[in-house]
Amino acid sequence: MNNSILFNNLRGRFPFLVFQSYTIHKLNGNYTIKFLFNLSDIYLFEPEIEIPSRSFFINDSISNDELETFIFQIGMIEMISYWKCACPPVVIVKPFKLNDKQILWWKNLYFNGLGEFFYLNEIETDVISFMNIISESDRQFVVSDLPLNETILVPIGGGKDSIVSLELLKTNNLTIIPLIVNPRDATTRSAELAGFSPEKCIIIHRSIDPRLIKLNSEGFLNGHTPFSALLAFLTSFAAFLTGAKHIALSNESSANEATVAGSNINHQYSKSFEFESDFRQYSRSYLHHELNYFSLLRPLNELQIGKIFSRNELYFKTFKSCNVGSKTDSWCCNCPKCLFTYIILSPFISLLTLNQIFDRDLADNESLVPILNELRGLSSAKPFECVGTVEEVEAAIQQLLVSNPEVKNSKLFSQIIVHHHVEKDSESLLTNFDTHHFLLPKFESIVKNAVYAK
Repeated sequence: MNNSILFNNLRGRFPFLVFQSYTIHKLNGNYTIKFLFNLSDIYLFEPEIEIPSRSFFINDSISNDELETFIFQIGMIEMISYWKCACPPVVIVKPFKLNDKQILWWKNLYFNGLGEFFYLNEIETDVISFMNIISESDRQFVVSDLPLNETILVPIGGGKDSIVSLELLKTNNLTIIPLIVNPRDATTRSAELAGFSPEKCIIIHRSIDPRLIKLNSEGFLNGHTPFSALLAFLTSFAAFLTGAKHIALSNESSANEATVAGSNINHQYSKSFEFESDFRQYSRSYLHHELNYFSLLRPLNELQIGKIFSRNELYFKTFKSCNVGSKTDSWCCNCPKCLFTYIILSPFISLLTLNQIFDRDLADNESLVPILNELRGLSSAKPFECVGTVEEVEAAIQQLLVSNPEVKNSKLFSQIIVHHHVEKDSESLLTNFDTHHFLLPKFESIVKNAVYAK
């Protein structure tokens, strides 16, 4: 949809957005955090984050200056959801001073994190002119020097990837704390199956201001924001609360592939190696010098993760990767995420079991053919979802058809020709280990053992 005229009109009507302030309310170890964003003195937004107390929080060791440094920067990334509704050309930041290097860092994150938003709204802009940040405070950051321990925070999303990370770390007798944002059955149940009750997990409740939802319904700009960037700052704050040194994400090498061929537009930008690298540098400069933010699964591709996940049958009835069905904790069976998950698991899990997981036979659904073509790279763009590369999808489909010849007659896969080098293609992907990662030797060893296990 071409919203370029709307983009320019809104920027004229709403010339600035102010990060006005934040409040932190602590009671019995519970945190309630509110941010105040002011859109051109017309609309005020007050999103909220709540973090219930846990016995492993080290509240007595935290100074207010350190605490507020973390909270402010959560506000900086939270603000992106409110900026995009009108795309004001100026952002004024009042609580803390941002230096020139930080301003460039935040502009880069906003611009790349909103790449899909700009593309789908047909908005033409550039990283220099799309927005200017003005810092109006002289208050300096206090970078924490709180002693950290070897505890590992593992964000749980309810899908196969975070389950793989959780199981790999758990079975190696490491100290783990799962972290869940806006819990649903798939996330809490996955943690419980791994042996972690809700009381042993960090739970974060994030609320969007209803006024933003109302503006979206009235025709203001809307679209994808980089949730994983918000997760990076939330998990860093959680690490600060617990004294944990390590944050183990579950982003794979496949997340680096552009969604739109020949461009830098990536639905998974904040899951990419580029963002991981940028955030590691930023967090160690402005949050804590020893914080180790990394993706445990970065050396792997989706096919490898699917194979490792297939060894964990305990989770088959629980895991959910579907965004459409997230509110009802179900598989919609009509979206790219559902089809991709079905395809990538099909070489390793029997069709009967897959049909039980999805509660139907996706191969019998002819309406999924257009999505299948997008996943296979036969259209101008891949689906704007967290899905694997074209190469991974093709290898999984070929393996499925060789292992299950009857699927060749299905409504979904009937037009696909089987290659003669299927085993070679699959073996190449299944034995690959991407060297672009930030795994410490002890974590690298764990992942390699899982990849090369017989």
